[in-house]
Amino acid sequence: MGAARTSVRRRRAVPWLVLGLWIAVLAIASPFASKLEDIQRDRAVDYLPASADSTQVAEIQERLPGGEATQMVLVYHRDGGLTAADRATAAEQIERIAGAHRLTAEPRGIPSKDGTTLMYPVASTEPGTDEKARDALVNDVREVAEGGGGLSVDVGGEGALATDAAEVYNSLGGPLLYTTAAVVALLLIVIYRSPLLWLVPLAVAGLSEFLARAVAYGLNQGFGTTVSGQSSGIMTILVFGAGTDYALLLVSRYREELRRIERPYDAMVAALKGCGPAVLASSGTVAAGLLCLLAADLNSSRGMGPLGTVGILVALFAMLTLLPALLVLLGRRVFWPLVPRYGSTPKVRRSLFAAMGSSAGRRPITVLVGGAVLLGALALGAFNLPGSLKQEDSFTSKPEAVAAMQALGRAYPERGTQPIAVITPTDRADSTLAEARDTRGVESVERGRSGDGWTELSITATAAPQSAGETATIEALRDRLDGSYVGGPSAEQLDLKDTNARDRLVVVPLVLLSVLLILIALLRSLVAPLMLVAAVVAVWGAALGIGGLVFGPVFGFEGTDPGLGLLSFVFLVALGVDYGIFLMHRMREESLKGTEPVTAALTALRTTGGVIASAGLVLAATFAVLTNMPLVPLVELGFVIAVGVLLDTFLVRTYLVTSASVALRRKVWWPGSLSREPEIPVPPKEAEPVTVSAH
Repeated sequence: MGAARTSVRRRRAVPWLVLGLWIAVLAIASPFASKLEDIQRDRAVDYLPASADSTQVAEIQERLPGGEATQMVLVYHRDGGLTAADRATAAEQIERIAGAHRLTAEPRGIPSKDGTTLMYPVASTEPGTDEKARDALVNDVREVAEGGGGLSVDVGGEGALATDAAEVYNSLGGPLLYTTAAVVALLLIVIYRSPLLWLVPLAVAGLSEFLARAVAYGLNQGFGTTVSGQSSGIMTILVFGAGTDYALLLVSRYREELRRIERPYDAMVAALKGCGPAVLASSGTVAAGLLCLLAADLNSSRGMGPLGTVGILVALFAMLTLLPALLVLLGRRVFWPLVPRYGSTPKVRRSLFAAMGSSAGRRPITVLVGGAVLLGALALGAFNLPGSLKQEDSFTSKPEAVAAMQALGRAYPERGTQPIAVITPTDRADSTLAEARDTRGVESVERGRSGDGWTELSITATAAPQSAGETATIEALRDRLDGSYVGGPSAEQLDLKDTNARDRLVVVPLVLLSVLLILIALLRSLVAPLMLVAAVVAVWGAALGIGGLVFGPVFGFEGTDPGLGLLSFVFLVALGVDYGIFLMHRMREESLKGTEPVTAALTALRTTGGVIASAGLVLAATFAVLTNMPLVPLVELGFVIAVGVLLDTFLVRTYLVTSASVALRRKVWWPGSLSREPEIPVPPKEAEPVTVSAH
């Protein structure tokens, strides 16, 4: 009796103890979670590696007299042509700006040839590297620069564009979190058909996201991990998407165990033992794939690896500790009205996935070939992806800085309208200036500040910003000006593109190798892991191809973010293998029981298909939330991943992996022991009767 009472007390105490520990952890994390937005950095130069020319230019400019300069350009425009009063208004406003702020040089107006536009380049060292001070400067200049009566005034340039981008990134946190939570809540209500149950995993996911923000802040303070608006947004998506997936698997198994085990505590222990290994393996695979981003040279990609891993691991920790504790404390009534009674059996319903499995089982080769041809055809759409995304095309709605850039492009087609910055050793400044002037594509060169052994040159190109002509000019300057660094907004975009190309060559093989090794260790096979990896790579190609078919013609995007290929690959491979693990792990369990290979494959699909479909829908929906954000790179990334997850869930896992497993039969487990036919025991030979002689 004493042992029984101790066991009962333990069952009651453990969930309360877990809940108390979580309350303590969240209380400790609270002061840090709210600070994550304060450390976000979204300048292009913050994304670049230290070795890039653009980064070197920015770092040296900080050491020049006055520090880093914030570049702006004021654009005065009237359709019918500027009047004398317009020019006087512009001059008066520029004088007020110069009197209120420390400018690096006296502003000089540059009229357009058609007389409709007047631009004033302005630069100030007042904010330095303080982003809040930069935003305050830009907003103050915009308050002074006012039009009216047909005169339009827009403030653009690198500083104004950075301010507009920062405003967009800072506005993402709340809407992204609330929209994601609303989407997950809606799906959970549909899946669980319960007025209470859906609240539990959703609340746990929300607390996980809060804790993940605190851990991410700690990583930044302790290790200098780069935190951008994009990476923190992706972390939120992963916490809700992956965390809800783990919750779906656990709740499904817990419901099963409640029908055969009387006490909820014991049923939860059995559920954790049953699905825990698969959940741990799948989350470990995602974390390993994301950590491969640490090999990236691009700061933003390298920072996304740890932040994404934090999101996955915190969500896993919460769903394996806090969620079970809450479910046990709430008891069976949390499932109302579909309460799983002890000793009851679930209603037998015709399974959609059983029907799908039957069709794949009847003609596995036909299904496999047809699916492969479909994915290959979709992947061809990737050749239709637009070129690299320009800065002014990165917003779904046009902010003031973009309007200014577009107005400059129309009014000054014969010249560049944003400077190319060159930093050269002071003792070689004169020769560098002469060489720069002789470089093809250069219209003018002006000497700027000097200090710390370096001199700044400002170059105006003859071609429009981020055009092929300006890119050729930047590359020519880098080839000719030995010992100098070439930077500026357009050079930063060029370095971003080149660094992303380098990172793809390094990170993609690492992701494939790490995921493959984990799958080999988990499934104890070589064929099954290769099949799963090939499947997720095919899904990635098809999802990118669908993006190529819609980004330009349907969405009207003018370019593709250079990081789309790498980031979508990492997420789709890591997350796609997740579902493959659930399916193949169950298939392996059935095979270990001695189930015939075809039956094992179809049973695995029938028993896991519903949960995988629900999990895939939730994950796709959470990434689809990004398509409602005001930044084209986020829209493109969210679209490709959402489409890829849906393809993986309803085509690849359901049909292609199942049909391939049916076709390969035991060979899918080669060279493991399951790949060999079981030995049929030979009955012992009966002994022949011995004849005894009469002698």
